[in-house]
Amino acid sequence: MPQEPTYLGTVEDVSGASISVALAKETAAGLTFISGVAYRIGQAGAFVRIPIGYVDLFGIVTVVGAGAVPEKVALAEPHGHRWMTVELIGEGERGGLFQRGLSQSPAIGDAVHLVTIRDLERIYARPDDPRYVPIGRLASAESIPALINVDKLVTRHCAVVGATGTGKSTTVASLLNTLSDSKRYPAARIVVFDVHGEYANALRDRATVFRVNGNPDRKEQPLYVPYWAMTFDELVALTFGQLDDTARGAVMERILGYKRTFATADGGPQIPATDITADTPIPFSIRDLWFDLYKLVRGMHDRNDGQTEASLAYELKPDGKPIEPGDAENVIPPRFRPETKEGNSKVYYSQSRNLLGARALDSLASRLRDPRLDFLFRPGPWNPIGKALPKEDLDSFLRSWLGGDSPIVILDLSGVPVSVLNALIGSLLRIIYDALFWGRNLPEGGRERPLLLVLEEAHVYLGKTAQGGAATQAGTAVRRIAKEGRKYGIGAMLVSQRPSEVDDTILSQCGTIFALRMSNELDRGHVTGAVTDNLKGLLSNLPILRTGEAVILGEAVHLPMRALIEPPPPDRRPNSSDPLVFGGKFDENPKEPGTPGGWDYPRQWDKSRDYKEIVEVWRLQQPRPVRNKDGGTKKKKKP
Repeated sequence: MPQEPTYLGTVEDVSGASISVALAKETAAGLTFISGVAYRIGQAGAFVRIPIGYVDLFGIVTVVGAGAVPEKVALAEPHGHRWMTVELIGEGERGGLFQRGLSQSPAIGDAVHLVTIRDLERIYARPDDPRYVPIGRLASAESIPALINVDKLVTRHCAVVGATGTGKSTTVASLLNTLSDSKRYPAARIVVFDVHGEYANALRDRATVFRVNGNPDRKEQPLYVPYWAMTFDELVALTFGQLDDTARGAVMERILGYKRTFATADGGPQIPATDITADTPIPFSIRDLWFDLYKLVRGMHDRNDGQTEASLAYELKPDGKPIEPGDAENVIPPRFRPETKEGNSKVYYSQSRNLLGARALDSLASRLRDPRLDFLFRPGPWNPIGKALPKEDLDSFLRSWLGGDSPIVILDLSGVPVSVLNALIGSLLRIIYDALFWGRNLPEGGRERPLLLVLEEAHVYLGKTAQGGAATQAGTAVRRIAKEGRKYGIGAMLVSQRPSEVDDTILSQCGTIFALRMSNELDRGHVTGAVTDNLKGLLSNLPILRTGEAVILGEAVHLPMRALIEPPPPDRRPNSSDPLVFGGKFDENPKEPGTPGGWDYPRQWDKSRDYKEIVEVWRLQQPRPVRNKDGGTKKKKKP
């Protein structure tokens, strides 16, 4: 009786989900044609089918090999002993849909078959199911769309990893374009932490961009982060740095007092004082905190005992008024008379001068004066001035990020100083998580309307080697989201070119991984260790993947797949492509400044250019010059 054209061989060894298959002598290596379609035989990454009664078991070829045979069996195995190692993944009833997991195992001698296009359609094709979205095509059968389960992708977390230049950012842009399709998902909610400012152009028609000193001409909104929404530890790390226990207690008590005052003021949240802690997100003036601490620690007094605000010894004008009483809002310290113990005008140091170190107080003052940090310490309508409440509360802040008109919000952090980036990202993630955690049973909460957090360049702030201080705040926040976010509708997408530098705990919690080309053995090892399936053979293909090709594994796909990601149109891609050394086309008057020209531009054209615009954008911390109507540059007004 002739064998079926899909027949490959038989099972000869079973070890859990891993089986060894002996290829039949009739099975020729290379290409075979079935119903006019060519299939590769004996290729790592290919799928096989094992029929058992009314059920088909499916697996992936991870290792192929051949060995010499004794002369007496050469006629039975003329091509040598050829074998394959197969990892079983799932099963499906004959003619029915595929599902992960196994209800039974194959037996020795069971037939193993090649998986055809028709079988792949059973496994992958769910074109009418709104829970599945196409992101590209199967590399082995480009007529079949590569589909991912949105529920599992978002709430079970995912990671996009690959070496630089492999199409990682383009893959993310393609995913976000698909997930924010207004026809399929009109209420999508995605927040992108864009460290290098790459995604604004790619997602311009479906995203609201928040950027430090945002440019309204480019439809950017100013990025503000209310410092008073941070926890006490987060705020201390960003302002004072390390404090001893005594100083921490003193600062905490003052912040707690300010918050209690603001909570009971007219228009305040009216929360009972006993329910307020130093972590409660209630406004207070951090400049008043600095000013009061400065007078407490560095103030000079005209008495040694019973020092109060009234006993401060200011340096006076001839008319008896202080030369400089100080200004909290402008962070100007008061001037005091120097110490003297002679005569009738004795001046004494503050008895609290050792409460807070000079370095900590100066650190806070320098941060408050730094214009690069105005987005944090002068947060626009959320900025309390003196004893006055800010114009707006956190409800409008959360609405602008989580409830706006656009399905995607891009937080462009390219203008944030590197010294505070890690701590800031950790604080932002914690603020979002806490808001959705406590509002989990409300219509705006994550259980009713899940949120996807996209963390670009994750290795920069989720490193596993950081110890203590601000550097671990982002990692702490993401670990909490990775472990608990699923229950509250908060998912994370990590994007990194160095997965080996990402905390192992965080990476292992990613239920789905998009692995693009990676040559570094250490990075590949971390990806292999993070996936739940035993697919080292499949992941060994990572160094030879094409640009834009990915191995997708995990819960969002029925079977691990090797897929070609469908890239967005050229004008909708992130600003992460390689510069052109040879431009190929010279344009004497490019429409946009900085249009790539490469080394083939005429030297005289380069000499005719000046570098004033470079200095202008450098000073303004803007990647593009702000232009007047006549085409000249103008200075960006400070928001």
